[in-house]
Amino acid sequence: MITHPRTEELAESVRLWIDEIRPTLDPRNAFLARVAANAMATIGRELTQGPAAEAQSVALMTEILGHPGPHAELNTELCARIRSGELTVETPGLLAALQVMARDQIAIDQPNYKPEGSL
Repeated sequence: MITHPRTEELAESVRLWIDEIRPTLDPRNAFLARVAANAMATIGRELTQGPAAEAQSVALMTEILGHPGPHAELNTELCARIRSGELTVETPGLLAALQVMARDQIAIDQPNYKPEGSL
């Protein structure tokens, strides 16, 4: 059975190649290459970090909503209950759960982002 290269390794290889050729490109294409390289890096992080982040998100939403379910359904319900006012900042565990879920997503989407007050 062939196990390599894995998807995240392929994404990283493409990202590295784009970064390698970028200095030789005209300004417009260099910018577009940078965007493409950043997209490939995000894909790689989604593949490696996404499953754990989603599992943690499901666990947190299950705790808050009081029942299990698929991520998309729990997320839709959580958002609807927040919009309706049924869940508020006073709901035990809600803010902490939202912070964890937001940090996990930021780690995938923008790993260099450091919110104010963080180290």
